[in-house]
Amino acid sequence: MSEMSFEQLLEESFKSVHAGEIVTGTVISVKPDEIALNIGYKSDGIMTRSDYSADNQLDLTTVVKEGDQIECKVKKVNDGEGQVVLSHRDALQSKASEELRKAFEENAILTGKVVQVVKGGLNVEVDGARIFVPASLVSDSFERDLNKYQGQDIQFVITEFNPAKRRIIGDRKQIMSAQKKEQHDKLFAELKEGDIRTGVVKNLTDFGAFIDLGGADGLLHISEMSWGRIENPKKLFKPGQEVEVLVKEISGERIALTRKFPNENPWKDAESKYAVGEIVKGKVARMTDFGAFIELDKGIDALLHVSQISKDHVNKPSDVLLPGQEIEARVVDLDVDNHKISLSMKALLPEEEGDTADVDVASRTEEE
Repeated sequence: MSEMSFEQLLEESFKSVHAGEIVTGTVISVKPDEIALNIGYKSDGIMTRSDYSADNQLDLTTVVKEGDQIECKVKKVNDGEGQVVLSHRDALQSKASEELRKAFEENAILTGKVVQVVKGGLNVEVDGARIFVPASLVSDSFERDLNKYQGQDIQFVITEFNPAKRRIIGDRKQIMSAQKKEQHDKLFAELKEGDIRTGVVKNLTDFGAFIDLGGADGLLHISEMSWGRIENPKKLFKPGQEVEVLVKEISGERIALTRKFPNENPWKDAESKYAVGEIVKGKVARMTDFGAFIELDKGIDALLHVSQISKDHVNKPSDVLLPGQEIEARVVDLDVDNHKISLSMKALLPEEEGDTADVDVASRTEEE
């Protein structure tokens, strides 16, 4: 066997490299736009700024120094001048692609940053690799404006993986649906009537507010928002506002809520404060053709029937009373169980000869 020449021995001492291979190189020199690396091959490797970073203004000398080790992908074994062309970005993408493949196969949850909002959805980046999340898979509810996700970190699973066609599809909706189901099941396993919970106002209507309890929504009807009268829920609450509520009733998937807390019930002392015969003061809250409702306290309105305003004939309350006017009257009937009080201003007027006894106001139809 013939002896090998020095050149042959030197050639044998260097490892071979192939295009597409991942290698680790040691930085031997750095320029603002180029890095030279020793990769253990007979020729040094060269990496341009664009192959190191997507930032075309980056000064490489500020982020890399001699002796640093960088993982690279071989783009070309010979650039025409005998040097190996390397790319750190391609190495990261190849590594990320393998991680994405593994995540796809295991249906693992990934976290990535939204780097671009496009017409059809979101472009998300994970370790340099791009994943597209279609608009229909961004949320479990319709999203009109996706711009709020720009720059945000979101979680998703990969439902389609085809790097050869540059098609990697992410699904955030699946995660949100699973999380909501878990929250829903947990909420209904724990929730019971009489519980006091803190929820978030989800949306408002003319008849009430839907409160997110963390797993399901409950309805806070306008009549249950306060012991006092509420004209418009939108004047009391705003979407996103935290609110404390009491669970009034659970019927299947329906949750009825209230803010009429028992300890704040203004009717609990009504029997002593508004006993029949007591003289009380209040303000005209609202009027109808058959009478005026007088606010005696927050949550306690009493009916002053049109026939009990004066001894003279009154056609309608608004002929003699004004909204907000303070009046004094006598309690002529009290029904605590049904939250009804009847008043009479006429009963305070001095009796004249020929006057008949007061009319039984409680027997009148009280329509609100």
